[in-house]
Amino acid sequence: MKTQDEIEAAICEGVRPFEQEYMGRGPKDIHTHLIGDLLVVRLHGVLTAAEQQLVKTLPAEKGRGLLKQVRTQLMETARPALEAMVQDITGVKVVSLHHDISTTTGEEVVLFTLTEPPAFREAKRG
Repeated sequence: MKTQDEIEAAICEGVRPFEQEYMGRGPKDIHTHLIGDLLVVRLHGVLTAAEQQLVKTLPAEKGRGLLKQVRTQLMETARPALEAMVQDITGVKVVSLHHDISTTTGEEVVLFTLTEPPAFREAKRG
């Protein structure tokens, strides 16, 4: 049985290659937080150069809207693989996935709701 830290680290390691494959680049930084039956993945620096240019050159609302629409579609396409990865790591079924991205900061948040809090062993304190 994994510790909470090991679960969080494994999710980070599973999401990083997904971002590289599906989105075209990996995040500069990634953190996962397991809070009861919620799994929050926070990624920094995910916008590609093309996405940054799109947001800069088009009128603000149109650029943001297009970027969010494309990212949402890619997440929906990858959803089965992401949910399977989370279930494999946590041992718990995913109920839902929520996603948003900031076109200003390049921060992306993915929230998984789980059927129940995953079981984990307490980390040994040295």
